Amino acid sequence: MIEHTSKRYENDLETIRSTMLRMGGVVHAMLTGSVEVIETGDAEKIAQILDQEKQVNELEVELDGYIVEVIARQQPTAVDLRLLFAALKMLTDMERSGDEAEKVAKMARRLHETHSHYEPLVEMRHIGTLVLSMLNKLLDAFARNDAVVAAEVVRADKQVDKEWKSLLRTLSSYMIEDPRHTSEAIDLIFIARSLERIGDHAKNMAERIIYLVQGEDVRHKGVKKAEKVAREGSL
Repeated sequence: MIEHTSKRYENDLETIRSTMLRMGGVVHAMLTGSVEVIETGDAEKIAQILDQEKQVNELEVELDGYIVEVIARQQPTAVDLRLLFAALKMLTDMERSGDEAEKVAKMARRLHETHSHYEPLVEMRHIGTLVLSMLNKLLDAFARNDAVVAAEVVRADKQVDKEWKSLLRTLSSYMIEDPRHTSEAIDLIFIARSLERIGDHAKNMAERIIYLVQGEDVRHKGVKKAEKVAREGSL
């Protein structure tokens, strides 16, 4: 029996949404683990994160090809086309978020291998928690087509940026005051930078969700504009 075209199309769109959310779930697990291993250096957890990064890459390639196929086969219009283009753009940011989480895990492994009984010079859990919250809200916004929650993610990136700058100042001071901490401080700066970049990627994806729902591109227009556009559909 031949499946009706419209039904197949609906299934295609649902597959794209569910696969994107699955990919986001893997990245979320990677980020959770990466924040943990900064303190613990758990070798088993680090190996798991490296394996998960491969899963993210595979899902990116799979979904990228699937979206292109759907566009060619169905020739979608209006909101469906926005979903497909938004998903294509979000794929890149999601995959790069996985790359950054992998970098954090690798850097944490090096710190723990270099220093016995290692304890970080600064607390990284706060910025990690902020970024995890952004990713949680992002996935929720995508699952529910919620532009208002997506705008909350855009605003949250400001707090992540502040935390990153504070960590950079603190770690720079450690290097100036005691050069023996230079190598460790540089590694921690790279870790904090990776976490900040995941926040940037989450913001980019949130802006795509606002575009998907509202049909207006809010990139480079600031937080207030993103929030205004997001609220227009909820009034």
